[in-house]
Amino acid sequence: MRPWLAAWSVAAILAVATTAARAAEEPPKVCLDEDRPPLSVHHKGKPDSGFDVLLAQAIADRIGRPLKIQWFESKLDEDSSPQLEANALLSDGRCSLVGGYALTTDSLVKPGMKTARLPDFAGATRDDRRRRVALGVLVPSQPYVYSPMTVVLGPKAQGRKIGDIGDLGGLRLAIESGSLGDAILMTFDKGRLIDSITHLVPGRDDLLGALQRGDHDATLIDLGRFDAHRAAHPETTITASGYYYPIGANRGYVGLASDGALIDAVNKALTSLAAEGKIAEFGKQAGLTYLPPREPAILGDVWTKIIQR
Repeated sequence: MRPWLAAWSVAAILAVATTAARAAEEPPKVCLDEDRPPLSVHHKGKPDSGFDVLLAQAIADRIGRPLKIQWFESKLDEDSSPQLEANALLSDGRCSLVGGYALTTDSLVKPGMKTARLPDFAGATRDDRRRRVALGVLVPSQPYVYSPMTVVLGPKAQGRKIGDIGDLGGLRLAIESGSLGDAILMTFDKGRLIDSITHLVPGRDDLLGALQRGDHDATLIDLGRFDAHRAAHPETTITASGYYYPIGANRGYVGLASDGALIDAVNKALTSLAAEGKIAEFGKQAGLTYLPPREPAILGDVWTKIIQR
């Protein structure tokens, strides 16, 4: 081999090794929603908190690398898409993992568009808010928490035994239009509950506030949302029924297919943390009603399942 070719080959090998070493030493950067209590909360002037914050720190400790959190804001409107927002953040290099991601087949399919806009994130510039990002392919970690829908009861229905959606008959029901709970209640038993349902506008009407005032008797919402309300309003008289709708989604991390080594490391950390009871402990610390992941790990077509029921 010619001297210059040999020198070039050695330099190339060293460059690749150095790049790999730096990647292995880089802190895992996790994107978390800044306003999703009790999973993740980031408010100016206050310590970061939430179940996903505690879990991300524990995983970083297990893999021996410092943690960095990239906070972002997910807007709840008809034009937003959690899948595209997560993909854009990852594909733009804002983070290597997105936490608290609902693991469904729909949320993990290859995007139907090639680019997407970034959600608002801490440190974003005006240009960041305008530009579009070329999207990659998402891959999930193993799940770490189960996130079901639950029936929440107002003061006048307190103590009502709920073992199935049918037990809501005779109650004044409230639900946010277009939500998963809306689809469940409206289609139950060929529409048996329709005449008892009042639809509220998400983002404008205060669903749980209306329940608290006694305007309605019950609703069907994500369990984590009730946990957040209870933490913010410890004096509340609305109560959890203890009933969980049988179709629910696990939550986990999602990253890019090109970052498989990190996903593998995260899975090993999650396995050991779960075996030690640490994940359930983090849920308790954060005020989350923790439920361990359930099969299937990735939920299929939820709308078809609801209609079939």
